[in-house]
Amino acid sequence: MTLLVTGGAGFIGGNFVLDWLASADEPVVNLDKLTYAGNLDSLRSLQGDARHIFVQGDIGDRALLGELLAKYQPRAIINFAAESHVDRSIHGPGDFVQTNVVGTFNLLEAARAYWSELKDDAKRSFRFLHVSTDEVYGTLSESDPPFAETNRYEPNSPYSASKAASDHLVRAWHHTYGLPVLTTNCSNNYGPYHFPEKLIPLVLLNALKGKPLPIYGDGQQIRDWLYVKDHCSAIRRVLEAGQLGETYNVGGWNEKANLDVVKTICALLDELQPRADGQSYADQITFVQDRPGHDRRYAIDARKLEVDLGWRPAETFDSGIRKTVAWYLANQDWVENVTSGAYREWVATQYGAKT
Repeated sequence: MTLLVTGGAGFIGGNFVLDWLASADEPVVNLDKLTYAGNLDSLRSLQGDARHIFVQGDIGDRALLGELLAKYQPRAIINFAAESHVDRSIHGPGDFVQTNVVGTFNLLEAARAYWSELKDDAKRSFRFLHVSTDEVYGTLSESDPPFAETNRYEPNSPYSASKAASDHLVRAWHHTYGLPVLTTNCSNNYGPYHFPEKLIPLVLLNALKGKPLPIYGDGQQIRDWLYVKDHCSAIRRVLEAGQLGETYNVGGWNEKANLDVVKTICALLDELQPRADGQSYADQITFVQDRPGHDRRYAIDARKLEVDLGWRPAETFDSGIRKTVAWYLANQDWVENVTSGAYREWVATQYGAKT
């Protein structure tokens, strides 16, 4: 028995691979293109572990996919592979369409060809689990109920539009061809091994380097924050017991404004690694021009996952963010290794010379 995990050197995929192999002996074939956000350093603890088979490659490479499926005969494919940063999608949407739409299409077609040839129990038990985002649902006002699985799709960025398209492809391959699919739509993840272009690791990195902490607009954009290891446990549960063709929203039940998230990080740093001058890290907060089309609020209604499959997150935001800050303080070597010159150039372009 084997899993094929795509995008397993990225943030969520890497955490999933680490957690899976920490609790199961079932091998993982890890296919990752190793773009800027894919990092084998996150999987350093698996070096020499025969259960982890890493393959550098693209989900758009149909020939490679066919070879891997034929060779390893996985019982499931879990698709984390995606371009996932809204700001980058605004500057260069083409990569997002190519990976998230065309790449998912190629993966579905490879999976369909493989699954069609399986026999009996192997065919009945095969699963294709597609990992997506709450951003496909658009934005919410302050008084709107959280996103449910029945909300219509209203993506507002090139990133969310490309993920919405991939979700539709997955749904269509189930209804047209019978491919046994499952889809999860998650809220904002945070935790260990998060590439520092996203809010929480960016703020942590800049704070420790004495740089400004950039906050878009007024900082009142609200997100539902999900600790990444809770997300991984939800995916394991959906893979185990999810109903074919169904979508499951995965949330942390933690709605927080971006400014409050940053202030919480500053307070934890004040406690765990105070500034040499005795001042608060919050003094470094700087407001920058808001990005185009910035969605105001996301919130996830994860009751379906709780009622149908018995899953709830184990971490509160307070417990999860404390673990996250502690991890980054203890793993500065990982941060230094991933923040290359290309990363620094991106931050300068996106947030301006102040950062």
